[in-house]
Amino acid sequence: ASLLAPATAMAQSADPVRWQLNMGQGVTESSKHAYDAHMQVFLVCVVIGIIVFGAMAYAMFKFRKSKGAKPDVDFTHSTLLEVIWTAVPVIMLVLMAFPATDKLIKMYDTRDAAMTIKVTGYQWLWKYDYPGEKPGDAVSFTSRLDRKSDDIRQSKIDARDADHPHYLLDVDNALIVPTDTKIRFLITADDVIHAWWVPALGWKQDAIPGIINEAWTEIKTPGVYRGQCTELCGKDHGFMPIVVKAVPKAEFETWLAAERAKNAPPAPAAPIEAVPAETAPAAEAAAPATAAADQNAPAPAAANAAG
Repeated sequence: ASLLAPATAMAQSADPVRWQLNMGQGVTESSKHAYDAHMQVFLVCVVIGIIVFGAMAYAMFKFRKSKGAKPDVDFTHSTLLEVIWTAVPVIMLVLMAFPATDKLIKMYDTRDAAMTIKVTGYQWLWKYDYPGEKPGDAVSFTSRLDRKSDDIRQSKIDARDADHPHYLLDVDNALIVPTDTKIRFLITADDVIHAWWVPALGWKQDAIPGIINEAWTEIKTPGVYRGQCTELCGKDHGFMPIVVKAVPKAEFETWLAAERAKNAPPAPAAPIEAVPAETAPAAEAAAPATAAADQNAPAPAAANAAG
């Protein structure tokens, strides 16, 4: 726990804040691509809105009835205008499609990953597997809603008075990952459909029984990033949080070594040395001879009396 204290103390840069209106930038390349695409489309929408509502305001003010304006009853359509308002949106969509397609392809490219983590969804918890090169190197654990949040929700008190800043967004065992490392995720489920989503990572992936979906991430900034299951998966769907702790590579290696040592099987006991088989008959044969010699020897007390 002390090893991870520096990471937990860092600012929650990707967590939403009260009254936040815009989406967050996240802490990965994928999340930044999504944010950039969002802002580009948003600016286009702002320009279109200014033009459309500006034209409406100008028309209503310039050609109002009090000014003596009269409608053109003979106007039916304008071919030029129809071509413009059809061609311009098509051109805009095509121009936006090129960068969007390029970013989507990169989001699904899991090649050259430095490590793999398997995520399995259950009702209502997550299981994380870190495969190893050898059987003893694998690390597995489950992650579920933390005890304090569970106690608060079952006590029926107002959670705002419970002094728990991450109510329903904290877990007993967080997913630990290294920074500046491309990580491939294999995501599946064991019972019903779930969805693994951490907004700061910039993607969401369904966890479907019998199907393994892929995703990847590379976190640049150490910190704690929270998410939730986003697929209705039963009565406790709302109590299935996700917590990812990104730590520097050296701290991650220390944590991983400690987990492997904790899960390692106990060392076998040293074997007990047995008596060599060839020495046993000799010992048994020597025992009767020693007993006979003891019987034939004269008693010391009788010899002294005779003298």
